[in-house]
This record gives sequence, C-alpha cells and structure tokens, in this order.
Amino acid sequence: MTASSDGRDRGSERGSEEGGFGGSDGGGVGGLCDGRVVIVTGAGRGLGRAHALAFAAEGAKVVVNDLGVGPDGDGGSAGPARQVVDEIVAAGGEAVAHGGDIATTEGAASLVTAALETFGRLDTLVNNAGFLRDRMLVNLDEDDWDAVMRVHLKGHFLPLKHAAAHWRAEAKAGRAPVARVVNTSSGAGLLGSVGQGNYSAAKAGIVGLTLVAAAEMGRYGVQVNAIAPAARTRMTEQTFAETMAAPGEGEFDAMAPENVSPLVVWLGSAASDGVTGRVFEAEAGRITVMEGWRPGPTADRGARWVPAEAGEAARKLLSEAEPAQPVYGAKSSRR
Repeated sequence: MTASSDGRDRGSERGSEEGGFGGSDGGGVGGLCDGRVVIVTGAGRGLGRAHALAFAAEGAKVVVNDLGVGPDGDGGSAGPARQVVDEIVAAGGEAVAHGGDIATTEGAASLVTAALETFGRLDTLVNNAGFLRDRMLVNLDEDDWDAVMRVHLKGHFLPLKHAAAHWRAEAKAGRAPVARVVNTSSGAGLLGSVGQGNYSAAKAGIVGLTLVAAAEMGRYGVQVNAIAPAARTRMTEQTFAETMAAPGEGEFDAMAPENVSPLVVWLGSAASDGVTGRVFEAEAGRITVMEGWRPGPTADRGARWVPAEAGEAARKLLSEAEPAQPVYGAKSSRR
C-alpha cells in the first residue's frame, strides 16, 4: 500500500498532535529527511515501527518490511507492516509495505526493487529485523542457532549487499549517492548475554560486518554505522521484565522504543556526513559512542615465549588493563 500526502490530520500520535507530518509532496516541512527514501526491516512492531514513523515524520518515504512473525520467528502475517503504512499515510506521509523474507536473496533483492519501483530511488537502509530463541548453550539446538543467525546476520548481509550494489552502480554512473546504512547490534553483541549465545554471536557479527561495509563502501558515498539499542519490545519485555517495565503515569518512559529512533533518523540522513564505521549505544535519553577493541597493555619479548613465562606476562598485563565489563545476566565477571 502506498499513498501520497494529503495533509490529513489523523493517524499516529504525532500526526494527531501536530497536524500530520506530510507536505504537499509527501515530505515533511523542513524535515531532516525530506526527499529521502528509507527502507526499515522488521518495521511492523517495536523499534522498527518507531523508526519508520520517525523517518516519515522527518519527510522520508518509507518501505516498511515485516513478515509479521512471532517473537521466536514462527507464524507470519501481513497485518503489522500494513498497519504501520496506514499510520504513515493517515498522518500525510508516503509508505509501502514489503512482506518478503530479507534473509533470502530473492526477498532482499525485491526489497530494494520495491523502493526503486515505488519511489524511484533509495537513500537509507535500516537493518532491524530479528527474533529470539534463547537457551543456555548446553540446551541450545542447532536449529535455534541457525534460525537466529539467519534472521540477524544473514538478514543484515543480504539487504546490505543488494543496496550496496545499487549504490555502487549509481556512483559509477556519475550519480554519487548520499547513502546511509544503520545496522542493529545489541549490548549482547558487545558484552555477551547469558542464555543468548546465538543472539550474542549474531549481534557481534553485525558489528564486524558494519566495520567492513563502512571501509568498502565509503568510496561510493555510502556511510555504514550500527546501534546497540535498549528498549521495551516483544524481545525484551519478558526477558528483562523489571528493567523494561513501563513507568507510572506522567513519568518519562525511558524504555520506549521511540527514544532510540532520533539517533537512527540522524544517522540515516545527509546531516550525518562524515560519520561512518561507528557503533552507538542508545537508550532512554542517553547516547554513547562505543569504543571497541583497542590495544591495551603489551609485552614484547622479541623472541618466542615459553608457556610459563607467557602466562606470567599475561597476568602482569591483565593487572595493568582495564577490568572487563560483565556479561549481561552474569553474577560477576571473571574474565
């Protein structure tokens, strides 16, 4: 479903309070993303929905991708993506639903095609789709490992591959894009999370993919960054029930997904020029630039170590190093 802006004053909360977010051409008035076409995967609920609405509010035309599956990846429905499109359209914006499986070559290719055929261009890709199948490692089935790796890691790689191929072709044709990719990692990928070995490994892989893509695609006008968000979604509201609990009436809802979206919108806009290959934590009103693996204390013998001496050197270096951050869910860190 797609529609042009008609200034209707109904639909989303922002649209109702501020008279919609569409202008006569489907873009917001003075929006940060006026004229940009943005893909958001997993945009039917939670963070993806919040991102899609936030981009539309800033004038973007949005491709809303979602399979409508359950929290564990089972089932499927076109309803969630269509509902988000309806919200955007009702507030005066433009959007189209896409129900393809972005962890397949066909689905990822059709996602890019949907943007190009509907809106004539593609400027930003937000990779957000995912689900959980949590188990302790000794109880983690191979199928659950594969399913989580597929949706998170492969579901980032394939849309990125097809979008990047389009942008490279544009650059070679003399139409240098101002393209942006925002990937979705997690604190679990940065620090680890007990009971989430598959999810943590996939999210750590997304950070590596982000760094490589930023290095490879910069010459074509593409910037690639990642966020590690914390918000109340179907994936977190039960696993971290106490932390994610909604506040009392009138209090700031620190864990609302909408708190993460402003940074995503800025990273997906032309205003983020020069920012690439970075990872940000985002939750509540806090934004943190994450500083990944950097060389710490070092010992160089100038020759091969023997095991016992290597151990002595390692212990000395550890005593000089910053303490490791604890894994989420661990009682203490003993690394």
